Amino acid sequence: MKKQIIAATVSATALLAAAPVLAQPQGTIGQYSDATVQGSILEPEPITVSDDAELADLIRVPEGFEVEVVARDMGNTRMLAIHGDHVYASRRTEADIIRLDDADGDGKYEDFTVVAGRPGMHGIAFHEDTVYLATVNEVFTAPVNEDGSFGELKMIIDDLPDGGQHANRTLAIGPDNMLYITVGSTCNECIETSPESATIVRANLDGTGRAIFASGLRNTIGFGWEPETGTLYGADHGTDWLGDEEQQEEFNLIEQGKKYGWPYVFDFGNLNPHMNPPEGITLEQWAETSEEPEVGYTAHAAPMQMTFYNGTAFPEEYRGDAFIAMRGSWNRRPPSGYEVTRVDFEDGKPVNWDHFAEGFLVESETGSYGFLARLAGITETADGALLLADDANGIVYRISYGESANAAATEAPMPPDVTVKPAESDIAINLVDAEDTIDVLSPSFGDGEAIPLKHAAEGDNASPALEWGTAPEGTQSIVVIVDDPDAAEPKPFVHWVLFDVPADATGIEEGLSTESALQKPEGAKQGTNSRGQIGYFGPRPPLGEPAHNYHFQVFALDLAELPVDPGAKREDVLAAMEGHVLAEGEVVGTYERPGPEAPLN
Repeated sequence: MKKQIIAATVSATALLAAAPVLAQPQGTIGQYSDATVQGSILEPEPITVSDDAELADLIRVPEGFEVEVVARDMGNTRMLAIHGDHVYASRRTEADIIRLDDADGDGKYEDFTVVAGRPGMHGIAFHEDTVYLATVNEVFTAPVNEDGSFGELKMIIDDLPDGGQHANRTLAIGPDNMLYITVGSTCNECIETSPESATIVRANLDGTGRAIFASGLRNTIGFGWEPETGTLYGADHGTDWLGDEEQQEEFNLIEQGKKYGWPYVFDFGNLNPHMNPPEGITLEQWAETSEEPEVGYTAHAAPMQMTFYNGTAFPEEYRGDAFIAMRGSWNRRPPSGYEVTRVDFEDGKPVNWDHFAEGFLVESETGSYGFLARLAGITETADGALLLADDANGIVYRISYGESANAAATEAPMPPDVTVKPAESDIAINLVDAEDTIDVLSPSFGDGEAIPLKHAAEGDNASPALEWGTAPEGTQSIVVIVDDPDAAEPKPFVHWVLFDVPADATGIEEGLSTESALQKPEGAKQGTNSRGQIGYFGPRPPLGEPAHNYHFQVFALDLAELPVDPGAKREDVLAAMEGHVLAEGEVVGTYERPGPEAPLN
């Protein structure tokens, strides 16, 4: 075994002094950091133990638990899933899904069968007799046959963001019968070009209606719903190069519409010294509008797949707890991870995150390190045991509890639907009172006319230019809201929320950026649309439906700045506008899908 360590000390002040003017970091003046950050590269080497019993004996688990090796030579096994009597694993390197085969019924898997394959295939989940499979950019479904084979793959999504550093998508079907997909960041820390990067998105089971569910999540591979409450939790990978002890891995309560800090804020309110937020927003503001984790864990341990224990074979105190496979660090000395961890829940809430199965990381007498496994997948079997997948050696482990390990797991009741669905409402112009009107038009389309493709989501997705007359006396700011009342859900579908536009503006240019705080018009801010994104999202009605009507509504207010944060939702903006609207007007454009269905939304 060899030990490799690289220590880096970086002074932000020195970097700024040495860099040319054009390389200065972008952000609000006064936020630039003066910090020293020291990090390590230490990559343990693989250790091979050929005897199954000897290997299992090296793994340390709590008293009463047993470990056994149940499969070898399975390749780059990553995510695990169970359907009926069959166990499946995704393999990233081989770009396929395998079914583990136990021909003699002894609980060990002697062979495997490839049941599906596509480049980048990684996430796997089942809903009734349908399997859902995720690659970097696509989601496929297929029927599951009685023998555990899959039928023909059908693509239902083809436009997830490109992968970059975190290309391994995972997915699951929630208690609301919706499809949840993790989309990791493309980088360690950066400003993403796609609003769906570093998020969890949610869609209908046919892939339509996709929207951002939660954002600011660097790479939440493992997630799931706590059995008692039906609440969604996920384990997020912390940012690298913040030091050996930073950033802690995060265990987050993930709620619809919330953001979780990345890339500017990490773990419990710490500000990232490497990054400055967009102009017009301070790090403190970003922190105030971001959620902190419920509990944290040792930095760089790399949480992977997660499963909530729902069986009866383990002692009662383990029921409802989350078990997470930790693949292990490369950016820390000493190494962290290379284990299974347990998040202890009490009364439906996490109270502690600690070790459960250790011994996969080995330190020699000389201080160097090696690993027996890099764990990626974890799932619960029908008899209440845990299966673990090692993606480095192709080994599958089973953890059971004493003589009760073969006790049948009880089926937990379906958790309640805890997702937040907005109540139906009218278009914004019908929800506010104004004494005066303001003329509104667009150079791109006339009132009641078709909106050009360049302004549609499937076109350039460029916001159209709008013009309005001089606002009435006393106007301090302008608000723009774009609603589609013809959408099925939510109703109306909100395509754009723009507020704090200066009072002297008589229009906005075409193709505004999607930043939450704009420099042009200076001081303007953007809210969150119904797809969960900041800024404008163009028309995209379902194929085959008659043209939808898109209401571009403009409001003149006697407030210079609304008391809401950048990224606010339409309902919050409307509430803040109440009693302050001096004049209102709108121009209505129509849009109908022109071509064959592309499996996005």
